[in-house]
Amino acid sequence: MAETTHILLRDLDIPDIGKYSVYVKNGGYEGLNKALGMSPDEVTQVVKDSNLRGRGGAGFPTGAKWSFVPKISGPKYVAVNADESETGTFKDRQILEKNPHQLVEGALICAYAIQANAVYIYMRGEFWDVAKIVEAAIEDAHKDGWLGKNIKGKGWDCEVYVHLGAGAYICGEETALLNSIEGKLGQPRTRPPFPAVAGLYNRPTVINNVETLANVPLILSNGAAWFKGFGTEKSPGTKIFCMSGHIAKPGNYELPLGITFRELIEAAGGVPDGKKLKAIFPSGGSGPILPATDQVLDTKLTYEDLASVGSILGSASVILLDETVDMVWAARKVIHFFKHESCGKCTPCREGTYWLEKRMDAIWDKKATAADVKLIEDISNQMNGRCLCALGDFATSPILSSLKNWRSEYMALVEQPKSAAKPTPKAAPAKEKVAES
Repeated sequence: MAETTHILLRDLDIPDIGKYSVYVKNGGYEGLNKALGMSPDEVTQVVKDSNLRGRGGAGFPTGAKWSFVPKISGPKYVAVNADESETGTFKDRQILEKNPHQLVEGALICAYAIQANAVYIYMRGEFWDVAKIVEAAIEDAHKDGWLGKNIKGKGWDCEVYVHLGAGAYICGEETALLNSIEGKLGQPRTRPPFPAVAGLYNRPTVINNVETLANVPLILSNGAAWFKGFGTEKSPGTKIFCMSGHIAKPGNYELPLGITFRELIEAAGGVPDGKKLKAIFPSGGSGPILPATDQVLDTKLTYEDLASVGSILGSASVILLDETVDMVWAARKVIHFFKHESCGKCTPCREGTYWLEKRMDAIWDKKATAADVKLIEDISNQMNGRCLCALGDFATSPILSSLKNWRSEYMALVEQPKSAAKPTPKAAPAKEKVAES
């Protein structure tokens, strides 16, 4: 496979790009400087024209999301989702650690486009060491006038803050993230209203993922047409694929959207030890598991093509399982995670994940019957589309997809119903002897 241009993982090409001087020497803050010479609406239009889609999982068009913010006076906010809680996902951390200025610049461009005066970078609690790196980058940018009061004499003020969570998966959900920043319990909000109208502190707010915003500076510098030169028409640009599981060279790979699973796996060294690939988690634990058929392996990795084979691209955290893995074991591990991370606010998720875990444990321990296999399928179907946020739907994905593709592995673990047999007639009770008088 031909080498790709690194738009995001530029630390692989430019040593010490995390340092302010090196970042600026290599075009750093040129995108923000160009944006400051445009109107906010013009900046949003460039991002719209690029068709940049959200890299956090949903794939929603970024420019459209910015345009939903009402043009009203008063505080507006940008919240950067750096929670990175999804299983098998570690792409944002590399950007935060190795190329933090590109995120800071992208967040400031977003803030200018919606005329926000504050950016909150929300990181998961385990990222305390990474937070120090990002805070140092913010301070360097502040010293050179890229944030603070009257930025570069344009009459626009903006500050950037780092906020650490406490390691809860649910705070990766955007409204739970907002609640956490406000000091409330990290649980999803009911919608509408949507964050663009009533988000942080009930004010208009844009929430974007780290990888999404890190694309923005180079889009402003080089233009929308340049960005659309990578990837496909509907899914332009490059994507960071997190490769883990049974793969020879685990790690982050930035490649154009539209490559196939087969090409991605080849780039990461293939399945080790001569084993045969059995299954693929395309998007961590959240997306339906796919069997490693030729059709799947030749599927293009885009937001629309993954849907055609019954899964989602999500955050592109690709976990590979070889032929030695029992798929009941794999699905059970994922449902344990989601049960543990459910916030408990809505009944379908709270009760559904509890009972799924219970019955999956029973199946794996060979203490269940075929009726339990049907039960977990029914519970999953009853949860789908009925939960307050996507966590409940995510929890059903490994169950339903593994049942669809590997039901025989479930049936091998459960007690099969015994064939009906005619009951053996009981012998008539012996008559008691009556003592003669």
